Amino acid sequence: MTRIETLAICAAAPDEALSDETRSEPTTVATVEQHPAADVASTYNALPVETTTDGAAPFSREQLSELDQEDIGERARPVDCDAEYKTIMITGGAGFILFTQVLQGDVTSSDFIRFLLEHLKVEAILHFAAQTHVDNSFGDSFEFTKNNVMGTHVLLEAAKEHGIKRFVHVSTDEVYGEVPHDEVGSNGSAAECAPVLIGYEQPACREETILAPSNPYSATKAAAECLVKAYHKSFGLPTIITRSNNVYGPYQYPEKACSKFICQLLRGQPCTIHGDGSNSRRYLYAADVADAIDVIFHRGEIGEIYNIGSQCEITNLGLAQGLIRRFAQDRNADVDAALAKNIVFVRDRALNDCRYAVNCSKLLTLGWRQRVDFETGIRKTIDWYCQFGEGWWGDIGDALIPHPGKRLPAPPGGW
Repeated sequence: MTRIETLAICAAAPDEALSDETRSEPTTVATVEQHPAADVASTYNALPVETTTDGAAPFSREQLSELDQEDIGERARPVDCDAEYKTIMITGGAGFILFTQVLQGDVTSSDFIRFLLEHLKVEAILHFAAQTHVDNSFGDSFEFTKNNVMGTHVLLEAAKEHGIKRFVHVSTDEVYGEVPHDEVGSNGSAAECAPVLIGYEQPACREETILAPSNPYSATKAAAECLVKAYHKSFGLPTIITRSNNVYGPYQYPEKACSKFICQLLRGQPCTIHGDGSNSRRYLYAADVADAIDVIFHRGEIGEIYNIGSQCEITNLGLAQGLIRRFAQDRNADVDAALAKNIVFVRDRALNDCRYAVNCSKLLTLGWRQRVDFETGIRKTIDWYCQFGEGWWGDIGDALIPHPGKRLPAPPGGW
C-alpha cells in the first residue's frame, strides 16, 4: 500500500470564513493545535493514516451520510499517471476533501509553514485559506491584507524553497470587478424569483480579462494572484489559479446570501436584502466546485488560470423570494403572505457590484461539467440546514444581522 497523506491547515483566523465563498467543517482524524512556531517540532503529534493509491480511505465510505456520499462523487484522475502526489497540503478549505491530518496554525507564520512542508514532505498545495466576507473587508481591511496577501506570500516562498510540484491558488470571480447586465445578455430583473439559466456560451469575463477589483476583499485576492504569477514567472514555481462564481451548499457558514437567508427563515426572521436586491450573482453548488478543483488539480496546465462558472444566475431579491416560496409551500402556508412578511430592505453596502460573470469554456475542455442544477442543490441545502443549521457552528446570531462587518477598535480617548 502506498501512503497518500492529505494535510489540512486552518487559516490564521479560525472564526472567519476559511475559503472563498464557502466554509465547511472538516472530517478529522487527528487535530493538533500549532500556534507558536518555535514549539512546532516539540509538540507535533498528528497521527498519519494510510490510504491506497486510488484514494480509498481506510474507513468505510458507508460511514458518511448519503448526502455526502452523493456530493463526493467520483474523483478525477491525472492525465499523467506519474503525476500522483503522496502528500497534499490544503489550506483553509479542507471541508471539500477527505483527509488524514488536521493542524490549526497561522498561515502567515513562515517558520510554521516551512516546518510543515519539510517535516511532512509535502509535494503539492491547494491554497483555499482566505478572509472572504466583503462586509468585513469594509470594516477591518488590514486582516484581509494580512491573511490573503501575506499568507499567500509566505506559502509561495516556502513552496519555492521546498520544491513543491504543484501549487493551486483558489481565487474569486470578484477580481474582475463589476460586469454590467447589458454586456452579457441578462436583464437582471429584481422581480425575477427564478434563476436565469444563462448558458456557458454567453459573453462574460475570460481568464485574460484585465482585473478591476472594487472592494478591499477582492483587491487583496487580486494582489495575491499577482504574487502567484510572479513566483511562476520568476522562479518557475508550478502554479495554477482558479476563479469561481459564488458557492452555496451544506456546511457553509451563514454569512453568505444563500445560507444566511435560509437560517434567517428557519429562525422566523425576514430575509434582509441589501439595497433594492437587483444585484445578481451566479451560483454553483459546493460539490461542483470541489469537482472543478479536483479536475484542475489533476489535469490543469501549469501557469494557467481557470474560471469556474455556473449556468445559474439570480438576483439577491429573486434568491430570497425563491427560498420564501419553498418554505411556504413546505409548510402549506400562503405564499403571498409569506413574501410580504419575510422580506426587509436594508441599506446597501458601501459598494455593491451589480453583477459578476465568468466564462469557463477553458475548464470545460478539461472534462468538467456542472452536474447539480440549482433546484436540486438548493433543496439539498435547505434540508441540511433544517437538520443541522442551528447546532453546527454554535451561536450564529452575529452572522445573521444585515451588516455583520468587523470594525477596527476606536482610538484611545484624547487622540
